[in-house]
Parts: sequence; structure tokens; C-alpha cells
Amino acid sequence: MVGPERRRDAVGHLCRVFEVGERRACRVIGQPRNTQRYERKQPMKDRSLTADIHRLARSEPRAGYRGVTRLLRREGWQVNEKRVHRIWKQEGLKVPAHPARKRARGSAENSMQRHAATRINQVWTYDFVHDQTDDGGRLKWLPIVDEYSRELLSIEVARSITAEDVVRDLERLVRERGATEFIRSDNGPEFVARAVRDWIEAKGFKTCFIEPGSPWQNAYIESFNSRFRDEFLNLEVFGSLLEAKMLGEEHRYKYNHQRPHSSLGDLTPAEFASRCPSPLRPPVMPPKDSANQPQPQLS
Repeated sequence: MVGPERRRDAVGHLCRVFEVGERRACRVIGQPRNTQRYERKQPMKDRSLTADIHRLARSEPRAGYRGVTRLLRREGWQVNEKRVHRIWKQEGLKVPAHPARKRARGSAENSMQRHAATRINQVWTYDFVHDQTDDGGRLKWLPIVDEYSRELLSIEVARSITAEDVVRDLERLVRERGATEFIRSDNGPEFVARAVRDWIEAKGFKTCFIEPGSPWQNAYIESFNSRFRDEFLNLEVFGSLLEAKMLGEEHRYKYNHQRPHSSLGDLTPAEFASRCPSPLRPPVMPPKDSANQPQPQLS
């Protein structure tokens, strides 16, 4: 149901368009006349904050009022979550609710419940996400995430990704960051391929294949893929593979350096990782093709 502000607008609309009295319009809409005539004592008090909330809601349409509150605080606002929630409702802002998920049951030997990461670079996880370009061409994305820091280590996209391509991406990450101890995935043919398993064994770390049909055992990458689709894929139209590569790399930078995570104490993955001891940390630079990319604000 709409709030009092929206009902007030509806009453005004009825009065103007249908030339009816305020009393009758309020009765039709279900708006108390006292509420209709109420004037806020400080109409200008929240103007600047409201403008910033609208700006962040447009740039981060899936953030919700809690996410917007965290972003406001990172920009310097000393703001209460309840105040943001009040303005959020008053302005009619909302995020479509997701359908309820079934409770995860059971756990396998290689699940995140039994092999939880306790430090950075200990467990990586990966899975595929599928999309398409504007002309209907296939896009196959391969994100690789550090389970402890939530860093998006790599985000590759191509028309097709084979086991050899997976090995190439992992080889580059091992060169940059050193070898992980475990890498978790489902039983997709590219991940269980002999070429991938032999390469992983040669590098000295282990695979953690979850049970078939049990995506909750690889919850970190499933959660990331859900956010990735919700906050990026569903909002972008890719004209070509090259454009997808460029925008994907921009999103990786933004995700690691500008998007705070409540599970990390409202830090970004890069900020959280910088506070963790690590023997090898590669320098991270903004994408070269993003000259106007905003710089991260450190808290």
C-alpha cells in the first residue's frame, strides 16, 4: 500500500482532474483529512540527504536502504539507518523482493561448511554464469572469488570457455598471488577435466568438488553469482564481446574497491584484504579504459 505522501498526491490529482472537493477525494483514496492538510515543520531539513539517497539508489538499484546507508556513511554522512529508512519509504523507493529460498540441508566433505576459509588465499571458488550479447550471441563468464576476503580475483568472459582456458586463468592468478590451498567448484565438465585436475595437482593444491545437485555447499560463489546477475548482468546490454570484457573489468574494480560488504564489517573486499597478512599481494590498478572511474573512498 502507498504511504501518506503518495495518497496526498493522489488526492490532489483527483481534485485537479475531476474537479471534486477535497473531502470527497480523501474519502475515495482513504486518506484522513488531517493527514492531507498536515505540513511538515522542517520541509528543507532532509533535502540534501534525500537527493543523495536518490543518487545512490539510481547508481546502485539493488542496494536497498541498508546498503545506501552504508554508502552514505562512507561518503561522510553521520546518518541513522532509521532516518534513511523513513526517507526511503517516504520517497517510494523499493527493491523487488527475491523469492524465499529453501533452507539448505546436509553437507558434504568438500562443502564450505567443513572446509571453511580461515585466512586469505586459502580457498578459492569458481563457477560459470551465462548471459548473451545484444545480438543473441552467447557469453560465458568465469568469476573466481577468494572465500575469506570475498575479493573477486578474476572475471573472464568469452563465447566459450574450455578446460584449457580455466587452466590459463588459474595459472595467471597463481603467478600473481601464489598458490591457494583449495579450490572449490561443482562437477562441471570444465572443472573435472583431466587437464585441470592434473594442473592443480602439479601446483600442489587440492580440489574440493561439492556433491552434485548441492549448490549450497558452494555458497560463496552462488551468492556472488546472484549479486553479479542482479547488480550487473541484468542492468547492462552488451553490444559485443569486447564491450562485455571492458564492463566486466570495470565491475570487478568497483566490486573490490567501492562496494562495502556487511559480512566484512562494512569494508570493501580490498580494504578487508589489506588488513590481512599475506605473503604475496599484487598491486591493483583501476581499469586502463576507465579514465573517469571514481577512486575508492577509504574509511
